[in-house]
Amino acid sequence: MGMGVASSSARRGKRSRRAAMAEINVTPLVDVMLVLLIIFMVTVTLPAVGVPVELPESRAAPVEEQPDQVTISIDRAGVIYIENEAVEAGRLPEALEALDRGGQPPLIVLRGDRSLDYGRVMRVMGELGRAGFTSISLVTDGSVTPP
Repeated sequence: MGMGVASSSARRGKRSRRAAMAEINVTPLVDVMLVLLIIFMVTVTLPAVGVPVELPESRAAPVEEQPDQVTISIDRAGVIYIENEAVEAGRLPEALEALDRGGQPPLIVLRGDRSLDYGRVMRVMGELGRAGFTSISLVTDGSVTPP
């Protein structure tokens, strides 16, 4: 009986000297992955367009972003922006013609300030339709109360 205990302890001693440590510390890997996840979550939720526009409220379903969409914004002063670049007054048709269509017209996402005159937004939509952009989504802020 004593001999069995001695032999098992002798085996353990030999094995511990020969075998390499087989443990991997995954804590740094998990830390890095969590930081990357947080960075990804923050950058995804940032607005794609930097033009400050106070959007009207609506209970409409959110618009899904598409990779080839073009965002057109109209700020409080009535200045029109294609993505982040201002369009000179009266130059919207030329700016729309310059957009790369790549076969079919891209989805247009129209963001208009809530203080704008309805006619101003409709004139921009009319120019979009005249230029051949028929798929237009209007962007609003979410609302919890019905009108």
